[in-house]
Amino acid sequence: MSKQQIVGKIIECGAVAVIRMEDSEKLIRVVEAIHSGGVDAIEITMTVPNALKLIEDVSKKFGENILVGVGSVLNKKMAQEAIDAGAKYVVSPILKEEIVSTAHKNNLPAMPGCFTPTEIQTAHEMGADIIKVFPANVLGMEFFKGVKAPMPHLKLMPTGGVTLTNAGEWMSAGACAVGVGSALLDKKSILENNYSQLTSNARLLMKTINNYRNKNNS
Repeated sequence: MSKQQIVGKIIECGAVAVIRMEDSEKLIRVVEAIHSGGVDAIEITMTVPNALKLIEDVSKKFGENILVGVGSVLNKKMAQEAIDAGAKYVVSPILKEEIVSTAHKNNLPAMPGCFTPTEIQTAHEMGADIIKVFPANVLGMEFFKGVKAPMPHLKLMPTGGVTLTNAGEWMSAGACAVGVGSALLDKKSILENNYSQLTSNARLLMKTINNYRNKNNS
C-alpha cells in the first residue's frame, strides 16, 4: 500500500490499538482477539520487549489483514529499524523532523506527537500525515474543537483519555481516528488470558465509532 492508502485505511479503521505489554508472548493472542472484534490497526510500541521481532511476527502472520505500526519512536534509527521489521506507519510521542522524513523516505505515514497549536501546525507543515495529540486527556475534547475551528485542514488523533464509549465524542470534536490503549487492552483480562473480553472491548469500541459515523452520515 502507498502512504496515502495507509492513511486512508487508518481513518477507515477509526481506531488504532496502542499495545504496551510487558508479556510479549501474549501479544499475538491479543492482536487476534481485538482483530476478531473489528480493530484492524495496531501500534506496537518500542517499549515492548522484543518489539522489532513482534512487529515482524505480526506482519508475517496477518499480512494486510492487520495494519501494524510502531509507536514510542524517538529517533530516525528506531524508525528505520521498525520499518525494516515490517511497520507500515510510524508514531512518536514527540515532534522530530528526522522521524517524519525517515517514514516518508520509505513512503510510509508519519504520526508525530504534539501538544500545542503551534506544534500541531508545525507538524502539518513538515508533512505529518496524522498528528497524534498527546496526552489528549490533559487537553480534552474542547481543545480539539478549538484547534480545528481555525485549522480544519488538520488530521488529529487523540491518544490518552479515549475510552470504549467516548470515541465517537472525540470524532465529533474533530478527531479523524482515535488511539486507544488501556481501555481496550484490559490488563486484568490479559493477565487472566480472557481474550474473549478483549474481543468484546473491541466490538464495543467499533460500535461506538460506527454509531457516530452512521449518525453523521444519515
